[in-house]
Amino acid sequence: MIGYYIHHQGSGHRMRAEAITERLRVPVVALSSADITSAVFADRVRLTRDDLSDTPSDVDANGALHWAPRLDVGLRTRMVEIAEFVSVHRPDAMVVDVSVEVAAFVRLLGVPVVVTAMPGERTDPPHLLAYQLADAIIAPWPEELYRPEWLIPHLHKTTFTGGISRFDGRPVHNDAGCQSDVLVLTGTGGATTSQAAVSQFADDHPELTVRGLGPAFGTWSDDPWRELCSARLVVTNAGQGSVADVAVAQKPAVLLPQDRPFDEQLRTGRNVARAGLAHVCSAWPTADEWATILRAVPDSATSWSRWRTAGAAGRAAAAIEAVLG
Repeated sequence: MIGYYIHHQGSGHRMRAEAITERLRVPVVALSSADITSAVFADRVRLTRDDLSDTPSDVDANGALHWAPRLDVGLRTRMVEIAEFVSVHRPDAMVVDVSVEVAAFVRLLGVPVVVTAMPGERTDPPHLLAYQLADAIIAPWPEELYRPEWLIPHLHKTTFTGGISRFDGRPVHNDAGCQSDVLVLTGTGGATTSQAAVSQFADDHPELTVRGLGPAFGTWSDDPWRELCSARLVVTNAGQGSVADVAVAQKPAVLLPQDRPFDEQLRTGRNVARAGLAHVCSAWPTADEWATILRAVPDSATSWSRWRTAGAAGRAAAAIEAVLG
């Protein structure tokens, strides 16, 4: 049996875990502060939050960790819950996506650890600790497009899977009821894209059907595959899940990297732009930028195969099972 720690921020970590778990041949128990309901997991452990204190202190343990607030009841309870899981269920391995503290803690309990790497500048001591102690590392992007220097010492245990999407393997089907010229997607992790900007864009282009889907528009679909397949152009963030989903659908895209720790989305955006896979803008495009983007739509989105989404979750599952021996 495998334990799978899932970070509660946004929904990308959960969706990636579900996609990988579907390809694993052993039972998986999900551990998270998020509401995990998927039936792909054999069981779920709801962890106490460790970020609810109004006055957290010494959160980085003098620079050795990312989040370990001193004398925090939530943190203490959370770690006890993880220790109880390990003691009772005796997992053969633990996948951690993502937390340096959880990775270090379960490894100290003697459990082999598989760590999910994230893009960006991961050269700080806590990240280096996590990668060093990991038995295996999953890097969910194509190595040929992004091979960060901080992973080079660990290449012997790193699997570059390509982009992992829960939609991999689904047939692409254009649904007449979901068609749009421009589909704007926002996620649950926070976005700078506003409904006002999208509304203004739609007013400026009455010839286009513009749809907005996500919290920024007061809407949410846990499965936007039909809308994604039926759009001529997709505007979304540069999160790992969002990019992989667009790549599976083979859609022309505008990526708007969001402000994330360690420049995660900024780095992904740069890699995508360098490979010529999508338009990448630091902010909502100007009128001139939109004119260029819209002219290019008929000729774009033929090279997303370079993001290597086909079979990516299966490659991650194989890397995890290899740790089991």
